[in-house]
Amino acid sequence: MSTTTEIRTDPDATTTQAKTARLYRMVMDKHVCPYGIKSKWLLEKHGFTVEDHPLRTREETEAFKEKYGVETTPQTFIGDERIGGYDALKAYFDSSFAQKKDEKTYTPVLVIFGVCALMAWAASFVATGKVVSLRGIEWFAAFSMAVLAIQKLRDVESFSTMFINYDLLAKRWVPYAYIYPFAEGLAAVLMIAGGTFALIGSPIALAIGSIGAASVYKAVYVDKRDLKCACVGGDTNVPLGFVSLTENLVMMAMGIWMPLKILFL
Repeated sequence: MSTTTEIRTDPDATTTQAKTARLYRMVMDKHVCPYGIKSKWLLEKHGFTVEDHPLRTREETEAFKEKYGVETTPQTFIGDERIGGYDALKAYFDSSFAQKKDEKTYTPVLVIFGVCALMAWAASFVATGKVVSLRGIEWFAAFSMAVLAIQKLRDVESFSTMFINYDLLAKRWVPYAYIYPFAEGLAAVLMIAGGTFALIGSPIALAIGSIGAASVYKAVYVDKRDLKCACVGGDTNVPLGFVSLTENLVMMAMGIWMPLKILFL
């Protein structure tokens, strides 16, 4: 665990002194604190010699916390100053760290799209022998839907709470917020399978995509609300906006395209 108490934001002040830090962290037979390992690495990365003080028993850990009046470990000391836990140490070296943790970012969803694009390209290249193929584009959309569904299914309760905040149907019928991630995942798998399975999955994608697009458009562009998107699950900092709208428009397009391709092309 980490703490953000007693943060100093002027690490350069140590350059006139020996760059030595004391680190107290749990190193037990059945538990080695990951934040302690990361704190040691971060200090060494910034040129500090680390006086490592492993706390090897629960009793030793509790005694340390009582002595210094802290609730968590690890704890870093530079000179006579207690910096705090891992988050506090990161803020010590980067004064904008706390702000960066809370600011909205599209990074999670862009990473998903990027990896799914590479997966779709690799799979379609093996299947078709072509560097670029229509099947690859279809798989990219379906793979993205599947991975986004997995993100939501990790914590359906958290997702549903954030989703209800802006989805038009979920506001009126709460069970839809719980059904949605399963429907998205099912539609994705059926469209990846293709053929008759895609004919079953396409209406699902069209339905949830249409409701989602209308909901995002109303919340962002009509009501001008500043919200976080539940597209990668609950408790994220992805803003509700153009990317969220695009995701739903792609589902709508897939829901229309796949039956047309299968039945008429």
